[in-house]
Amino acid sequence: MRKKELKLVVTFYTTADAMAMEKACKEQNAPGRLIPVPRALSAGCGLAWCAGLDARDTLRLVMDRADIEEQDMHECMI
Repeated sequence: MRKKELKLVVTFYTTADAMAMEKACKEQNAPGRLIPVPRALSAGCGLAWCAGLDARDTLRLVMDRADIEEQDMHECMI
């Protein structure tokens, strides 16, 4: 079992936004990966983007450029 770490988790209202985030991050070489929303959180679509805490500004820039609306940004143990 992996050791849990504090991570930045971005949740989305729609699956389309989550998939757009994955595509935009790959195109812009931004860190992170698509994950199921952790049990401790709830989100409209059930998918979230997970990255290190230091990626907050980078991910915000990616979302602004790609016109992606996040539901929320959380810091949680994953």
